[in-house]
Amino acid sequence: MNINFAEYSASERYHLMTQTVIPRPIAWALTESVIDNDSVLNLAPFSYFTAVSSDPALLMLSVGKKPTCENKDTLSNVLENKKMVIHIPCAKQATAVTQSAATLAHGESELDAINSHAPDNVLTTVDFEGFQLPRLKECDIAFACDLFEVKYLDNTSQALIFVEIKHIYLNEDITSMDDKLRLKVHAEKVHPLARLGANEYAGITEPFVVQRPK
Repeated sequence: MNINFAEYSASERYHLMTQTVIPRPIAWALTESVIDNDSVLNLAPFSYFTAVSSDPALLMLSVGKKPTCENKDTLSNVLENKKMVIHIPCAKQATAVTQSAATLAHGESELDAINSHAPDNVLTTVDFEGFQLPRLKECDIAFACDLFEVKYLDNTSQALIFVEIKHIYLNEDITSMDDKLRLKVHAEKVHPLARLGANEYAGITEPFVVQRPK
């Protein structure tokens, strides 16, 4: 089967891309709105997400518009205060991640909405040492990031947000030192949540090693 993308609409291409670019990591992005001098935390998932550079240390997430054609809060907030915390969610957080994708009015917190629906599995925030925004206590990996650049794609509603990593939080339970005395993160202990197509998610299989050629 050979599919000519020129014959497909944007929504049809999206349907195919999200089922074939798999698995995709999820950026669970926390930003801050300031409403009448009150801080409101926004939390949203993005699976058009990747690392793009180590010098500078950049992550990128792609953000569309709300159904109302307004900017999503993540974009509005990071343009306003230049800060973002990106978490790597685990597989057991799939329901909370999905709930955080709901479209809420500006100034309403996804954290409050999630916690009101799942009081037995609440999300809590703790201080992120050396950074303005907090992080989610329940996530083993978090990146404290400053805005680096926003690039708007021509003739589309899509914006690419590039952020620079300033700090990384790692739960010590998922780390060890390898035989070269470098910090090792054990993926099987993180058990990261991966995005597939439609409403499908996945965890990871048992990691395996393949030696690179010299």
